[in-house]
Amino acid sequence: MRTTLSLIATLGVAASANAQSIILDGAADAAYGKPVIIQNTQTGFGNAAQGTIDVALGSELVGAYAKVEDGFLFLVLAGNLESNFNKLEIFIDGVSGGQNRLRGNNPDVDFNGLNRMGDDGTGNGLTFDKGFAPDLWVSLTCGGTPFAVYMNQAQLLSKGAGTGGYLGTGGAGLAGSATFKSGFGFGLDNSNIAGVGGGTGIETPTAVTTGVEVKIPLSAIPGYTSGDLKVCAFINGGGHDYLSNQVLGPIGGGENLAEPRAVNFANIPGEQFFTVSATSAPACPGDLNNSGSIDAADLAAVLGAWGTADGDINGDGATAAADLAGLLANWGDCV
Repeated sequence: MRTTLSLIATLGVAASANAQSIILDGAADAAYGKPVIIQNTQTGFGNAAQGTIDVALGSELVGAYAKVEDGFLFLVLAGNLESNFNKLEIFIDGVSGGQNRLRGNNPDVDFNGLNRMGDDGTGNGLTFDKGFAPDLWVSLTCGGTPFAVYMNQAQLLSKGAGTGGYLGTGGAGLAGSATFKSGFGFGLDNSNIAGVGGGTGIETPTAVTTGVEVKIPLSAIPGYTSGDLKVCAFINGGGHDYLSNQVLGPIGGGENLAEPRAVNFANIPGEQFFTVSATSAPACPGDLNNSGSIDAADLAAVLGAWGTADGDINGDGATAAADLAGLLANWGDCV
């Protein structure tokens, strides 16, 4: 990292790091190794049987593959994402703080879909297992004619607020995969016809390696520098308003969980999250625009957000001197 203050005026453009061994196409290639976790519950959101890479008439999460490489978290959530605008919700816990119970004052993203799962002012809100308080939310959905995939993300700061927004769109398969300027990216392959059947019972799934693949810059996790990552993923309704029984970690059989604001994963046996080893993962705290470098644009963002949560780097919910010091200490290209 370059640290001299004379670089503050430099307007450099840095490309995001690209992992060469992973092809972003919606399939878990050999670089991922074995799945981190597998499903044990039949799907209450329909068992897709079309076998096409785009349109699927059902949603299921059969298992998760994960790898940390070159400053990115890569995930394959194997299975299907129904092309009726069902939502794949991904929550990532990388640092202390975060939100064990979703607040209602998070960024207005995807027609306020994130806050649709949070506290509506009555003290409710989706609640995670003890020991899981996510700092970042990523969501994908697909459908329409012509078929398209849409991706959104937002910070989950301890006091709410923070930044987030729409990332972009793409399609299915390798040709439709997308990596955005922010460093986020996805690939989708809906061709799975195996996995679990439809229903509410317990089932050992047939192995599946295709589904939704995402690329997440570790610099997008507020305050993250190193260490293992915890992930919770589930399928939700089109309005972020009806939580399915397809959760990773799995729920051990049962009906769809329905109203997200009424769900408390701590009341369900087992852990509804899984851990991804990332002990040597590099990160870039202070890269607020996820450009691949900490530069004048990030400095301007911190100064412009002074006293609010919008430029928070260390995850304490406020933009202050500690955040400015952290930004300057890591000035330059993310390596």
